[in-house]
Amino acid sequence: MNSSKKGYMLRSLDTIETVGNKLPHPVTLFFIFALSVILFSAFFSAIDLTVDDPRNPGEILEVKNLLSAEGIQYILTSAVGNFVNFAPLGTVLVTMLGIGLAERSGLISAMLRGLVTSVPKQLLTATLVFAGIMSSMAADAGYVVLTPLGAVLFAALGRHPLAGLAAAFAGVSAGFSANLFLTSLDPLLGSITIDAAATYDESYAASMNLAMNYYFMIASVFILTIVGTYVTDKIVEPRLGKYDGMVDSDSLTYLSKVEKRGLIGAGITFLITCAIISLLIVPEWGPMRGAEGQIIQSPFFSSLVPIILIVFFVPGLVYGILTKTIKSDKDVANKLSDTMATMGSYIVLAFAAGQFVAYFAHTNMGIIMAIQGANFIESTGFSGLPLIITFIAVAGFINLFIGSASAKWLIMAPVFVPMMMHLGYSPELTQVAYRIADSTTNVISPLMPYFAIVIAFAQKYDKNTGIGTLISTMLPYSIAFSIVWIIMLIAWLTLGIDLGPGSGILYQR
Repeated sequence: MNSSKKGYMLRSLDTIETVGNKLPHPVTLFFIFALSVILFSAFFSAIDLTVDDPRNPGEILEVKNLLSAEGIQYILTSAVGNFVNFAPLGTVLVTMLGIGLAERSGLISAMLRGLVTSVPKQLLTATLVFAGIMSSMAADAGYVVLTPLGAVLFAALGRHPLAGLAAAFAGVSAGFSANLFLTSLDPLLGSITIDAAATYDESYAASMNLAMNYYFMIASVFILTIVGTYVTDKIVEPRLGKYDGMVDSDSLTYLSKVEKRGLIGAGITFLITCAIISLLIVPEWGPMRGAEGQIIQSPFFSSLVPIILIVFFVPGLVYGILTKTIKSDKDVANKLSDTMATMGSYIVLAFAAGQFVAYFAHTNMGIIMAIQGANFIESTGFSGLPLIITFIAVAGFINLFIGSASAKWLIMAPVFVPMMMHLGYSPELTQVAYRIADSTTNVISPLMPYFAIVIAFAQKYDKNTGIGTLISTMLPYSIAFSIVWIIMLIAWLTLGIDLGPGSGILYQR
């Protein structure tokens, strides 16, 4: 299409795609950031950049020079430790062992297919959106299983298949942060947030837990399901009109008897596993309770990563045994190995990001930037809801260029978490605002890793589907999810409800 004939939105998105494609690989990007910290630390140290430390009145914070003799020694002696002690590395790898087995045994795929193929047709849209949101337990399954399945189900009922595809895609991608369960995203982002908070207040960071946004995300599942259903039925599908193409009914795969038996066994196992875990924390004599019987500040909440591993691993194992996808311990080991093989790129990213984060903290550049930024914001009188909404807008815009949730948060958290703490807002609130921004713009970003795959699914029903077609279809979801999620956050702030267990809205030293 001639660029002069394109609307402003499509021209803007073309620009985003062009610029985004020219960005270096995230691994390269973090090495560049690490090198930049080294160079800027030398510059800021040379000009004696300092700030008054608000945490310790009377003390001065100065930038440590990484090009000094001491700095060079730090760079070389800390390289391995920066990688091994990179907080998200262990949490992600451990949780993915459990989630990976559940996915590769076929459990998660069967759960999603069983859910959307067994509901009354009146509830199909809502079920697709809901299942999409819940699929963040294993992100790949949602894109690969639900998105094409949504199109097939809608077509089979005489509805436009692209509307079904859009409903599933909206749930999977725009609602990615929400879930009724803790997923790998919670420890991934939570560990980064806690590390960032520790640079400003170590004692406060020590009291935080990885389930810091859990209450808000549970409520978000139901709100976003309603919004996604409304947008699909009242906006997207009427705009698409009637579908007159061919329907491929062979693509609609219902659960077999073996799969149903496996799901029943996995379901019973899940309940038994949860019951056993609850015995560790619910009774007063529970061994995972904290001092004086505390629940929130307890070993239980410090053990969420292995608990997530167990909750996914055991039902996945039972499902695999019952459906014969797991026949021996070798199959289990192979599936776990395959899962870890897919994490290779993340491990390389963790090495580069670990150096950048460590340098940023060691030089004091992160905390100095946060304090100066907070002081500037205070001088302008810009605070409260406008500040939070602006932060969401900025993070959402960055998401159009950098798709990885962890990569963006690794860049933003060291500055924004301490900055918001200095202004009186909790790290938990900053993280939940980031999660809103990170999710809602996924469906309109051409650089989102699965965007091209979704286009391929759509072209099965409309060969003319391209980037512009998919973005124009998904834009109503992005706008609606953003508006409603922000309104929900405002209501949460107004009512003063905790965002998660022991996770308030305001930061108080």
